[in-house]
Amino acid sequence: MPGMARERKLLQQAVAVVAVIPVATGLYGVLFGQALTGDAVSISAESHFRYLSGLLLGIGLCFWSTLPSIEIHTGRFRLLTLVVVIGGLSRLIGLGLTGLPSLFMLGGLVVELIVAPALCLWQTRVANRYAEEYGVA
Repeated sequence: MPGMARERKLLQQAVAVVAVIPVATGLYGVLFGQALTGDAVSISAESHFRYLSGLLLGIGLCFWSTLPSIEIHTGRFRLLTLVVVIGGLSRLIGLGLTGLPSLFMLGGLVVELIVAPALCLWQTRVANRYAEEYGVA
């Protein structure tokens, strides 16, 4: 089915591009810590920032790991999306408690609460079409 193959390829490309965000920002945070903000923080806060950056890097790499057979990784994709959405909800709570963050952080919020769930729904659609076409349960 050429339409299904095309949609699968577009989904793979979209996920590959969007996952660059957590991979790049996570790697940057691991290597440079809070240097991006220019704020002086304690060694413990710096350590925590690098740890969370490592998690972000890992999330992006795990999304990339779904790419080769994206149509069969629904469980992994949903779990990763859940983690991202929980992070986005946490960021949203912070926005309410402390005020508006930078535009980059607001962009992250959009990716976490809108783009990631939309990609997850799209992945489910592709997986369902694949299952119907090939009789996979």
